[in-house]
Amino acid sequence: MNTISISKDIEPLSEFRKRSADFIKRLKKEKQPIVLTQHGKSAAVLIDVTEFERFTNRLELLEDLLEAKQQVEKGQTYTLKEAKERIENHISKWK
Repeated sequence: MNTISISKDIEPLSEFRKRSADFIKRLKKEKQPIVLTQHGKSAAVLIDVTEFERFTNRLELLEDLLEAKQQVEKGQTYTLKEAKERIENHISKWK
């Protein structure tokens, strides 16, 4: 997802109401978010579904990495041997 272009990617809500199908085509083609304004202020962001999925997947990964970093800083880690034992113990419950 690229940086939003003020001249191209910001549209009034009234324009979206008139040409919503065109906006959807544009989203699918360009994969670029569109900011909708109402009374001159930002009101909503339209984003292509695949770009939204990609964005949320990245966000989840970043949250997982942050949690892992915090666990390491707190010393909440396992040796390789301990990790293997925990995994094997967990797997054995499913057999």
